[in-house]
Amino acid sequence: MYIDEDLDKAFRALGDKTRRSILSMLQEGSEETATVFFDAFDSAQPTISKHIKTLENAKLINRRVEGRQHYFQANLLMLKQLGDWVQRHQLLWSGSLDRLEDYLDE
Repeated sequence: MYIDEDLDKAFRALGDKTRRSILSMLQEGSEETATVFFDAFDSAQPTISKHIKTLENAKLINRRVEGRQHYFQANLLMLKQLGDWVQRHQLLWSGSLDRLEDYLDE
């Protein structure tokens, strides 16, 4: 189980559209090279490298190095942790809003 600091880093990392896009490119356990990310965005290589590093620091992606090639894959365990957190809070808020609606209807 990840600690709150890890979740904080992950949610902060997801606050950026480019990082969310990079993560979306890694859906369903696919593995991509850094070159794929560099080619996909209209940004300088150092900028994309910084986004990749942020995702790594947030434990949202993992890097595998083979020779000079770097491969990236989504960290499914961290994504599950984020999903579980959101689901817990969604259930909490959903129940609260249902009770509020019932109260207002009375």
